[in-house]
Amino acid sequence: MTTTMTAAVAFGQGNKTRFVEELKALLRIPSVSTAPEHVEDVRRAAEFVAAELERIGMENVRLIETTTVKRKGHPLVYADWLHAAPGADGKAKPTVLCYGHYDVQPAEPLDEWKTPPFDPTERDGNIYARGAVDDKGQMWMHVKALESLMAAGGGKLPVNVRVIIEGEEEVGGEGIAAFVREHGDHLKADVALVSDTEMFAPELPTLCVGLRGMIYTEIEARGSKVDLHSGMYGGAAPNPFVALAQVIAKLKDENGKILIPGFYDKVQKPTADELKAWKALPFDEEHYRETEVGSSVLTGEPGLSVQERTWARPTLDVHGMPGGFVGVGAKTVIPAKALAKVSMRLVPDMTPAESFAKYKAYVESIAPKGVQLEVRLIHAGDPIVVSTDNVYVKAATEAMREVFGKETVFVRGGGSIPIVGDFVRELKIPTVMMGFGLPDDNLHAPNEKFHLANFHRGIESIVRFLSGVAA
Repeated sequence: MTTTMTAAVAFGQGNKTRFVEELKALLRIPSVSTAPEHVEDVRRAAEFVAAELERIGMENVRLIETTTVKRKGHPLVYADWLHAAPGADGKAKPTVLCYGHYDVQPAEPLDEWKTPPFDPTERDGNIYARGAVDDKGQMWMHVKALESLMAAGGGKLPVNVRVIIEGEEEVGGEGIAAFVREHGDHLKADVALVSDTEMFAPELPTLCVGLRGMIYTEIEARGSKVDLHSGMYGGAAPNPFVALAQVIAKLKDENGKILIPGFYDKVQKPTADELKAWKALPFDEEHYRETEVGSSVLTGEPGLSVQERTWARPTLDVHGMPGGFVGVGAKTVIPAKALAKVSMRLVPDMTPAESFAKYKAYVESIAPKGVQLEVRLIHAGDPIVVSTDNVYVKAATEAMREVFGKETVFVRGGGSIPIVGDFVRELKIPTVMMGFGLPDDNLHAPNEKFHLANFHRGIESIVRFLSGVAA
């Protein structure tokens, strides 16, 4: 362990309370990126992060405005420090691109939170708030690791670092994707570090080496030209909700198989080594069903393990059907239109464009009589599997072994982080996905939390990782 790394670890240990209080201040900002009423809150969170990066000694700190085809986006936060001294061999130090996001999911349903979602609360060794683990807490680990190294190194870092933090990850990340495509030279690096994933189990250091892709869609069904009285027109007028229900019922069978023709044509199966490693993981299916899912049974394709179903198989899910009358009391209306929000998770070697085309064609082919269907793509991201055979993964596994005292396991994640695919395609760099969340952290759900011990161990792991990359 170098003197600087030892001092940086000690700095982090000595400032635990302050680090948590700062995180609480960030968590109090309701930076819900999908909600128009929170636009200023999202910007306030970006400014909060930028101010801290500048305070700790990062350079060229700025907000980068984003615009998509559809709308003005939320700003990116950029910073860098690129003065790492060459090694004894005269070679330049690598550059690490640190990524995170400061936006959060909506907090609803509010009545299911034990404490207010934007009033961070500590209990049982956890901090509870919307965004605690996804991703403010994990992003803040990066910032605090950089601060610790800066303080220990007299204002210097052992490795070159760029930081890019977005405010639209929860709504598809279109702004950062466009920036990476158009200004990739601004993010030139040797490796990206992402902390937006979870450990497979408590106390088990984990690197995520694969993510499912995604297409998020809307199906709009239109029937009559205006809302109609169900007593006067029921039995003659088409009902868009019934039509959507009929369409949705034909998207999957009772065993979870997706019925879109050709949807599975490009599905790449996990390797025998992956399947063997997954089988060896400490996993209790009944505990998972009871404590994480909370359902009477688990569903999905028969004959496959939970890991295969959630990491290596595509899915199709319905998230909501807004429209019609949903207020208190009764209103006998046949709505003129109704909407269904439907997403699909994709696996290698599926592509969003081809998968959406097959889905759209199939939905349109099964449209019930009397309704017009419009199938819209809202956002998309590619699936990704990253190689574990590089020096950066080695540095990460060594860092976490020092912190946790255990060997690191490699897993895939069922979720999607679209920017990881952009880093691979556009920047041509590998990504290390070093996350410290836990399976029961309730990300995207009420009572989201982050285990504070993992917050602090994450900071130390990142300090050690950056120092290891420098070496």
